[in-house]
Amino acid sequence: MSKIIEFVIPYDQDLPEYLAKNYQVFDKYQILGRSLDARKAPKGRKPKVHYRIRVLEGNESPNFENFPKLEMEPRPLIIGAGPAGLFCALRLKEYGIKSILIERGDRALERMKKISKHWRRGEFDEESNVCFGEGGAGLFSDGKLLTRVKSPLVHYVLDKLVDFGAPEHIKYESNPHLGSNKIREFIGKVTDELLSFGSEVYYNSRVDDILLENGKIRGVIADGKEYHSNKVVLATGHSAKGLYLKLHEHQVPIVLKDFAVGVRVEHPRKYINKIQFGKFAGDEKLGAARYRISYFDKEVERGTYSFCMCPGGYVLSSGTEEDGLVTNGMSNYAHNSPWSNAAIVVTVSKEKDLGSKHSLAGLEFLRSIEQKAYQISKEHSNGFSLPAMTMGEFLKGELNSDPLPKSSCPSKLFKHDISEIFPEFITNQLKKALQEIDKKLPGFIYDEALLIAPETRTSAPLTITREKNFQSAGVKGLYPCGEGAGYAGGITSAAVDGVKIADALVSGLL
Repeated sequence: MSKIIEFVIPYDQDLPEYLAKNYQVFDKYQILGRSLDARKAPKGRKPKVHYRIRVLEGNESPNFENFPKLEMEPRPLIIGAGPAGLFCALRLKEYGIKSILIERGDRALERMKKISKHWRRGEFDEESNVCFGEGGAGLFSDGKLLTRVKSPLVHYVLDKLVDFGAPEHIKYESNPHLGSNKIREFIGKVTDELLSFGSEVYYNSRVDDILLENGKIRGVIADGKEYHSNKVVLATGHSAKGLYLKLHEHQVPIVLKDFAVGVRVEHPRKYINKIQFGKFAGDEKLGAARYRISYFDKEVERGTYSFCMCPGGYVLSSGTEEDGLVTNGMSNYAHNSPWSNAAIVVTVSKEKDLGSKHSLAGLEFLRSIEQKAYQISKEHSNGFSLPAMTMGEFLKGELNSDPLPKSSCPSKLFKHDISEIFPEFITNQLKKALQEIDKKLPGFIYDEALLIAPETRTSAPLTITREKNFQSAGVKGLYPCGEGAGYAGGITSAAVDGVKIADALVSGLL
C-alpha cells in the first residue's frame, strides 16, 4: 500500500534530492499538494514550500471511474460553451450521450481576432467578445483553477484539463493557474473531441427565448430557429442579460442576491513582488507575487475584498454591450507583464443598497454604472478606453496635471475622477478599505498605482433557483447551471457544476 508523507522545505530546495536523502524515495511518488508560504519573507525569512506526497508501492496505479453506456433522446440542449457547458457535455459523453451545444459567440481563435479589434480600434461585437464565445469569460482571466468548492469532482475536472493539454502541476498546486494563453491552446480540443464523438456544436447562435408548455421545457429559440428537447441546461455565464429578461417574462423563479462592484488596481509587478517577497523578490523560483486581501467594516457592516488577482498581467476592457464599459484582468501563463492587477470590490447588499425585491434590480444597478462609464469615455476619450486615476489622486479626492503612469491596458486609459461613476457609498468604502488594507499589506498604498473603473462582473447579481434535483424551481426539465445561474464563481466551480448537472440528467437512467 502507498503511504502519504507531509513536510516543509525551503523554496529553493530540490525536491527529488530531498526525498532521496530523507525518505529513500527516488522516483515512484505522486505530488498531492504543494503550497508556497512566503508570509515571513518581508522580514527576511526564506519562503518555504509545504508538500503532501504519496509514495507509490509496486505496480500501483490510479483508479479510473467506470461509466455505464446510456441513451438519451431527444438530445439534451446545453446553452453556452464556457466551462460549465463544456464540462456538462464532456460528462454526458462519458455515459455515451450526445448533446447539442448552442453558443452565441465564435470559436476561440476567431473570437480573439474580434477582441483584438475592439481593444485596438474600438470595433465591438456584442455577440463575440471577452465574455461570449468558446471557453466563456474564463478564456480571458488568469486561468485560475483555485476553488473553495469541496467536491471530489474537482479532481475529475483537473484530470480532464490535463488530458487536454494543461500542465500536470494544476492537480496539486494550492493556487493553480493556466494563464489565458494556455487555455486558448487547448479549449478547442475539448470541442473537437465532442464533435468527433457525435455531439453537435452551433456557434454564432444566440438563444433569444425558451419554449414552454404546461410548466415544462420543450426547447429554445436561437436566431429564429427552434431546437427541441425536454432537457435544457442554462450555462450562459453571468452576462446574458437578454436571456435573463426573457426568463423573467416567463416567470421562471429568479431571486436577487448580493454582489460586488469596484475597480481594478494596477501596480508595477516588481513593487508587489517586493512587498510580498522582501529581499527574495526577483527569484525566478518564486515567480510573480500574488495577494488576497479583505476588510470588513463593522460600523456599516460592509465588506471589501480583492478578486481575480492577476500577477504579471493585463487590465482589459471587457464590456458586452455597445454602450457600456467594464474592466477586468487577465494574465498569461508566464506572468511576465511588468504590471500586476486585481479587482478591489465593495459588497452591494440586496436589501440595504437596492431597496428592492425585484429580481433584476442588480442588473439595473450594474447597467447604470457601466453606461455612465461609457458616456464619460465617449465625452472625454473615444468610447472604448477606460477611465482611470492614480491611487494618490483617488485618496486625496482630486486630479493633478500629471499624465497617467504607463499601463498594461491594450485599449488605453484616460484620466478622469472615477468617483463620478459610482454611488457615493462605494467610493467612500473603497477609500476607507484601501487605508485598512495598507495596514495588513504595508506598502499597498502607492501613489502611482492606477485605479481603473468599473469592475462590475465579479458574479451574477441573481440566482435562478433550482430544486435538489438541479431542475428549475418552476420549470421541469430546465437546469440552471454555473456562474450565470448563481451556482459558481470561477472556471473550476463552473465546470464542477456542469458535471453535477450532467449526473443529474442521467440519474433517472441508472
